[in-house]
Amino acid sequence: MNDMSKITQVDPITLQVIRGAFETIAEEMGHVLYRMSFSSIIRESQDLGAGLFDINFNTLCESESTPMHIGSIPGYLRGIAETLEDGEWYEGDVVVHNHPYFGASHTPDLAIVVPIFYQDRLIGFAGNTAHHVDIGAATPGLIIDVPDVYAEGMLFAGTKLYRKGQPNNAMWNYIRRNSRAAGQLVMDIEAQVASARLGAKRFVELVEKYGESVVFNAANQLMDYAERLTRARISDIPDGDYVAEGWLDDDGRNRDQRLKVKVTLRVRGDEVEVDLTGSADQTPTAYNVPFEGSTKVAAYAAFRKLLLDAATSDMRAPSNEGSFRPITVTAPLGSIFNPKAPASAEARFTQCNRMIDLIIRALAPVMPETVIAGSSASISFAAYSGVRPSGDYWVFLEVNEGAYGGRPRSDGPDAIDNLMANTRNNPLEDLAMHLPMICDRYELRDDAFPGAGEFRGGIGVVKSQRVLTPGFITHESERHTEAPWGIFGGTEGATGRCVIYNAKTPEEPREMYSKFSGLAVEADDVMAYYSPNGGGYGNPLKRPAQKVLEDVLDGFYSADHARQVYGVSVDLESETVDMAETAKLRAKLAAK
Repeated sequence: MNDMSKITQVDPITLQVIRGAFETIAEEMGHVLYRMSFSSIIRESQDLGAGLFDINFNTLCESESTPMHIGSIPGYLRGIAETLEDGEWYEGDVVVHNHPYFGASHTPDLAIVVPIFYQDRLIGFAGNTAHHVDIGAATPGLIIDVPDVYAEGMLFAGTKLYRKGQPNNAMWNYIRRNSRAAGQLVMDIEAQVASARLGAKRFVELVEKYGESVVFNAANQLMDYAERLTRARISDIPDGDYVAEGWLDDDGRNRDQRLKVKVTLRVRGDEVEVDLTGSADQTPTAYNVPFEGSTKVAAYAAFRKLLLDAATSDMRAPSNEGSFRPITVTAPLGSIFNPKAPASAEARFTQCNRMIDLIIRALAPVMPETVIAGSSASISFAAYSGVRPSGDYWVFLEVNEGAYGGRPRSDGPDAIDNLMANTRNNPLEDLAMHLPMICDRYELRDDAFPGAGEFRGGIGVVKSQRVLTPGFITHESERHTEAPWGIFGGTEGATGRCVIYNAKTPEEPREMYSKFSGLAVEADDVMAYYSPNGGGYGNPLKRPAQKVLEDVLDGFYSADHARQVYGVSVDLESETVDMAETAKLRAKLAAK
């Protein structure tokens, strides 16, 4: 009944009611998942996605969760179709899947999928994804410097955890025996199962209430509606080829080799191609990006942000398959954005963020009132771990915030995940209660200034985490060598940095690369991460002098910086601006 050829119009009121039901189901699935989970990366950070899908793997609805999960589950479903245990779905089945060469985003993101049956027929799927603390990789929690995908931990491809409602106890036991954080892993998977089963139940209830034909016709109309909105926004962009390039620090092993990211956007009418030809070849480490589950998803996320932002659009587009249809993605096989099996591809996030950053930069000349300046466009994903006296591992995953670039009408937000992430931070009290760690410092960084502009760049964070016992740290980050770019006269922001020192000798910090794997640390060792500051938007000389004064008083930059870059003379004693001197300074700077 969900054949696209059988669409009949659903009346507007019923259509909106069913749209609301879809959105509510997806949100309820997400809430159940993070409320029932035990690991902080899901429970607090909410690194997850959930939704409903038809038998052709079209996204009918997805939770408003982390953007990196939006659009990824159809790739999982296509991979499951190739690998499904038994080769057939049965009512009561529950499948786990995470194979990056069969559609998954990367191995730690396990998907749980439940088939939806109605009147003994398969009509769709309920599924979710979530990032797990440890799946038994070569290093605890995260992995970067490994030779192939098999070193990333447990690989599941179309594997049934339940078959016809009966648990596959051998598989459950296998999972328990192959993770350093088995208790959290198993309980988090159980939360995913509960979420997916609830989604299936709610979908059947919706079909029973309105009828299968009405529900699927409404779903198809909503997908067509999202597609029309996306195509209309793309049509506003002048036809042309738009190019931007940037560089990644290294692959986590070969420190002297920077990696190119090249984005070419081909806008033709109401469609756009994102072509990544010219980007670096695949790496010998895990610093690659699975094409189906991550590269394509990043492109979808980029255009949804640019074209369908709920805060700036007069109409809100539903989160479904329709918004993906006008966008095609190209990446040569064997490149960093489309690696050949069995290359490892776990550490795939920062490359996606830089791709989105460059999509924005490429379109800046023709979308000046929509784009922003360069953001952190990275991620600080850290895994802290150690062994308790009992012999059990403790593992903690943390995502640190960055900063956005300046925007057409406001400053870039400070200390916030950006571009392809919106994970929440972990309460420090929760951290100290459960783990042998203490956060010594967590605030806006004060060692580097944000990009200057009429609208300044956002300010990143500095977070200093101290381990109380010997342990290990793996850190995935970026942008230690290329600062976020300024635009339309704005200046660039500041690069990130990471140092490790012992709390007893803080004057002896060790500068770290942006990514490193399985570093052994001692008790009272501290990792201090400084996220990049965003670039500035517009001419700094146009920034109101009063705003410059407020920035200086807030400690965002110095009075000398205000004078030299913004042309504003600040009197720190009286906390005022010398307007006459400022006029002279600005005239002199403008004449250069």
